[in-house]
Amino acid sequence: MNWKSLFRTKPIDQILNEVTHGGLSTNGMRRTLGVVDLTAMGIAAVIGAGIFSTIGAAAFDGGPGVIILFVFTAIACAFSAFCYAEFASSIPVAGSAYTYAYASLGELLAWIIGWDLLMEYAIGNIAVAISWSDYFTSLMEGYGIHIPLFLRMDLLTASRGFDQVKAALDTGIAPADLVAKGIPQASIDAYHAWQIAPHFMGIPLIWNLPAVAVVILVTWVVYIGIQESKRINNAMVALKVMVLILVITLGAFYIKPENWHPFLPNGMGGVMKGVSAVFFAYIGFDAITTTAEECKNPQKDLPRAMIYSLAICTVLYILVALVLTGMTSYTKLSVGDPLAFVFGPEGAHIPWVSGVIAISAVIALFTVLLVFQLGQPRIWMAMSRDGLLPPIFSAIHPKHKTPWFATIVTGFLVGVPCLFMNLTEVTDLTSIGTLCAFLLVCAGVLNMDPHREKVPGRFYTPYINGKYIFPALLLVCLLGAIKFNSEGMHQFLFEGEFKHKIPLWGFNIGMIYLSWLTFKKNLSLIPLLGLASCAYLMTELGIVNWIRFGGWLIVGLAIYFFYSYHSSKLNKEKAK
Repeated sequence: MNWKSLFRTKPIDQILNEVTHGGLSTNGMRRTLGVVDLTAMGIAAVIGAGIFSTIGAAAFDGGPGVIILFVFTAIACAFSAFCYAEFASSIPVAGSAYTYAYASLGELLAWIIGWDLLMEYAIGNIAVAISWSDYFTSLMEGYGIHIPLFLRMDLLTASRGFDQVKAALDTGIAPADLVAKGIPQASIDAYHAWQIAPHFMGIPLIWNLPAVAVVILVTWVVYIGIQESKRINNAMVALKVMVLILVITLGAFYIKPENWHPFLPNGMGGVMKGVSAVFFAYIGFDAITTTAEECKNPQKDLPRAMIYSLAICTVLYILVALVLTGMTSYTKLSVGDPLAFVFGPEGAHIPWVSGVIAISAVIALFTVLLVFQLGQPRIWMAMSRDGLLPPIFSAIHPKHKTPWFATIVTGFLVGVPCLFMNLTEVTDLTSIGTLCAFLLVCAGVLNMDPHREKVPGRFYTPYINGKYIFPALLLVCLLGAIKFNSEGMHQFLFEGEFKHKIPLWGFNIGMIYLSWLTFKKNLSLIPLLGLASCAYLMTELGIVNWIRFGGWLIVGLAIYFFYSYHSSKLNKEKAK
């Protein structure tokens, strides 16, 4: 094996030769998306479970000050968005961060990003589909339609709940006293589902059918064409944005300013506890770059759409967070449906608003599924064209002009686990994989000459010499942390098990090296800040998620070295 070949980049001119700028790309995909459609897709991906559920848990930990985390995360994403925008404008090809890494960092890192994006899209969509199922079944209950318990949860959840309740009953606790003894209602429901489910060879047939049904529906929409996906997405996005504006406007009349005091009840440590939930909410604005070969004017529209969607979603998140924490105490917001909660009996008590929010949540999660199911097959298509995946993954349907095989495989990878697994506990894994992709995209821009000749009509990340600014900013952040939270910082750095400090110490060492490199080579400030902010957010996700992430990468590298490296078209071309 030639180790240098692992980092061979694919020339941009060669990548651009794979597409045309007419009505169709070279592989026959239709160019039908404009800047409004792309912005709607970005909003569809970002405004989902985050604003309808996880925002409550983040507010519970951070209080009203959680808006600081939304601003910080948005800024971190904005730095990355500039880097994405430059690549999207220069390389308007399906594949998103995978293709950009191939052009700037080499094949091995491109494969790693592609593997990360599989984790972001597939595992993330499993969690979203399960969440959609919960909202949908609750909505149906409100209309008097009862879906049997064994058809609306997964086997793993039912098994855990059954064991927990059975253990409690074996100690002599009466069934009527289970809730009073601290057994969650969800576990009790799981116990009943296990009992009433039909059995086959002693195994209860428990399936999360609503989750699978919505995955099948979304996969079908994506399969039949980009035009149909665009129309459905635009209509649903318009509806859910109107609902959020209604929530913000109506909720403003019920705000009690005293609920905003104290603003940081648990300090910045409490605010940062919600980093995973908040960043998970922002995941997806980059998904629109996977549709580059279906855009009318990708060089201009993709950069604009990413910035527009990120700005719109950030404003909505901040306003919703202010309304939630203003309408009721942050201590009450650790619920699964915080928007409905603040308009319920313990809040403003406007029942019809809760119903509207429930319907909007079902729609919002559907659009998240739609955008991610749209993006994953196009990344696989790009990887297949480069020889890193079998050729069938880049096959285009003769009628619908979509990557049909990759779309069906994506549907299976998301739909089948929804039947019997509960993967909501690994949403942190989705966040760490996405942050890694963002980090590498920023590194890709850093690796390119900022003074190279500029092509008219393309977007470029503004060059600001970071030689003195970047080290100075790091020093200011360090001094600020010492001044305002010296006790907590000392505890976090030096107390407790060392293994939990490894990510942070790795970040510190990396930033020292990056500062030296910046001073020596006059690196560009914006991608530097994107890289640093994403790296810091990764340190907040804990050593357990780093271990899981490492395991995921090991599996991906095994596939690369046993198959993809040998079938790579670029390596074969170099060998001639």
